[in-house]
Amino acid sequence: MTGEAAASPEPARESAVAIVADVQAGRRQPAEILQRFERRHAAAHPRINALVQPLGAEILGDSPDLAGPLAGVPVSVKECFPVRGLRTTLGIPARAGLIDEADAEIVRRLREAGAIVVGKANVPQAMYLHETDNPVWGRTNHPADPARGPGGSSGGDAALVAAGVVPLAVGNDLAGSLRQPAHACGIAAIMPRSTVLGEGGAFDTLPRLQGVRPRAGFLARSVGDLDLAVGCLATARGSSGLSRSSLPRKVGWWDTTGPIAPSPAIRRAVAEAVARLAAAGVEVVALDGRLAEEAAWLHLAILSADGAADIRQLLQGCRPIPAVGRLLGLAGLSQRWRPLVATMARCLGRGVEARGLLATGPRTPAELADLLAARERLAARFAAVVAGCDAVVCPVSAVPALRHGTAARLVLAAAPCLLANLLDLAAGAVPVTQVQPGETAARPWSPDPVLRAAAATDRDSEGLPVGVQVIAPPGGTEATVLATMRVIELGG
Repeated sequence: MTGEAAASPEPARESAVAIVADVQAGRRQPAEILQRFERRHAAAHPRINALVQPLGAEILGDSPDLAGPLAGVPVSVKECFPVRGLRTTLGIPARAGLIDEADAEIVRRLREAGAIVVGKANVPQAMYLHETDNPVWGRTNHPADPARGPGGSSGGDAALVAAGVVPLAVGNDLAGSLRQPAHACGIAAIMPRSTVLGEGGAFDTLPRLQGVRPRAGFLARSVGDLDLAVGCLATARGSSGLSRSSLPRKVGWWDTTGPIAPSPAIRRAVAEAVARLAAAGVEVVALDGRLAEEAAWLHLAILSADGAADIRQLLQGCRPIPAVGRLLGLAGLSQRWRPLVATMARCLGRGVEARGLLATGPRTPAELADLLAARERLAARFAAVVAGCDAVVCPVSAVPALRHGTAARLVLAAAPCLLANLLDLAAGAVPVTQVQPGETAARPWSPDPVLRAAAATDRDSEGLPVGVQVIAPPGGTEATVLATMRVIELGG
């Protein structure tokens, strides 16, 4: 680089849409964009430790398609997606020497669209937490607060987007793993229905999981960038792409968050998002959000029906980190002992954990079939609740970004996300506001360690971002979710 180029100012919050326009018009070349990415990565990495497997001199590979719909856009990829020549460790030391022989399907499609895949971002060990930490690559920090994490399991990618290293990132979502880190980091995310992008070729950590599956999606700083990415990759997959959606006519909302009450800033974010929609001429209607809590417990019951046998097999021969080990221990507890342990927990003031013990754990095939039948009944009830609505606005999480080391305790903070996963609904997250000074100490004292951890999360959270979730009703599309998110984004 010349001294003049090195001295030129870096543009703030560069968008994928703007990069594509510049490259296709010949105003910029991919090599120049790549140099800018490398400078940003070098500046941010010591602070956040997010892009743990950067590609080297071969980063441009074959010349990208300068006419492609993602021409010249730097994209990070969640570590669970194979990228030729890199490693899919999942934060497990025994996998550290395994080299990816070929690109995952979604990585291949990104390259074909002209995107520059810059490397892999960090994940929680076995992708089993909402905290991005593992013994292979270490811990990823929140870009705004090193005492907190960016969430998970797509936390490394969320941190990269929030820090301005890349404008677009690929992740996946089985239990809030795109929307929760987007909320924590103050960026946007989209989780399409399973028919749009599928699983994207990610490593399957849960091969025996039935009824619900992880879905590939994107993180970005703007809704427009999400729209661009999902639209062009849906088309590349062989569908006709996403239909455009106009302003939603009617949007339902709730501001409850299930077993853990929402922080004041969470509830205010929903109110502000609803007010922005109303100001844009959208009819807004309050709905009963209790069904979302029921859906969360049912989703967790289905996820834990194998007693975490798949994750144990994945970790065979390796000692899990303490937080993952704690969750594995709870997941594997026999149904025979759960009522007794739950009673003991309740006597010790651990009411939230007691409910979790009774709702989850190993199931027989017949019991799993009953859970899947219950999901179908819940889907019908939810369709009746949201009838006439084009979308639903609700919280992503009960709290802002988690402190390091609290994710195992605060699993249920992400309960608002699980309805969309359970019912295979399109859903996204969009930033709305930040925690204000008077919103950090509003929770009453409780003997319950889960609720105490939530109160500790609120403390010193002033200035942290807060987002909301947008969910499509049954039969709704990603286009409607993105259109609703755009109204909320532009109203800020």
